[in-house]
Amino acid sequence: MDFRNGQELLELCHKENISISEVMKTREITCGTLTSEEIDEKLKTVLTIMKDAVNEPLMQPKRSMGGLIGGEAKKVSDFGKTDRSICGSLMSKAISYSMAVLEVNASMGLIVAAPTAGSAGVLPGVLLALQEEKQLSNELLHSAILNASAIGYILMRNASVSGAEAGCQAEVGAASAMAASAVVEIMGGTPEMSLEAASIAMSNLLGMVCDPIAGLVESPCQSRNTIGAANAITCAELALAGVTHPIPFDEMAEAMYRVGKSIPFELRETAMGGCAGTPTGCTLGCHACSKA
Repeated sequence: MDFRNGQELLELCHKENISISEVMKTREITCGTLTSEEIDEKLKTVLTIMKDAVNEPLMQPKRSMGGLIGGEAKKVSDFGKTDRSICGSLMSKAISYSMAVLEVNASMGLIVAAPTAGSAGVLPGVLLALQEEKQLSNELLHSAILNASAIGYILMRNASVSGAEAGCQAEVGAASAMAASAVVEIMGGTPEMSLEAASIAMSNLLGMVCDPIAGLVESPCQSRNTIGAANAITCAELALAGVTHPIPFDEMAEAMYRVGKSIPFELRETAMGGCAGTPTGCTLGCHACSKA
């Protein structure tokens, strides 16, 4: 069982009367070498890594290798528990958790690239915040990870998840689409609703450039993960409410790739433009080089 795009994925869901996550798991079994039990064990490992990456910076914050980030996740987490917070518990957790993962990555810790290191905070940030708020089981999150994997697989096959190739829209945008789709499934939405959420998520972040200050996956990467998380939650809510997107998922993926290829090379992970190209960004880049 395999699929090349969103349309074929939906056809398999209808033909077999199963969810996106079930299609993806079956694909991994039939097209790969793993058994169902082995996949379950790997999903447990993935979820454990995600939880560790979220929790460590909240308990023991530390500066990144490049010195641009460190401690922000705990600040947001602590602020979210006060009556001055404006985001609400779910969003505040998703924001702080997504930031935490980037802090772990930037300090040479262990993360799950979902789909990349630079966008690794979006999926765990959203899923673990939702798990706590809705008292979801780990098994349900395993399904969410499989669903997100299906979306990521399609985007890797037909578009890009590389900031160097197609800008941050291809990294955080893809991660946001993956998370949005996953949330829809575990909250009872249909496969069609999952792809609607993913399509909206991509369209919202279309054109986002990749401009890491000093060439490091630290800033503005960390704060953009929070945008990806907030976007995923918003798009999942829209889709679950019955809101549709006029552009089908597969067309949106193609559009995202075309837009990404048209982004100037200075804004595709070269650290030559955008935030990295500002006077302060250049100064910080020189400082990073001198430390190296």
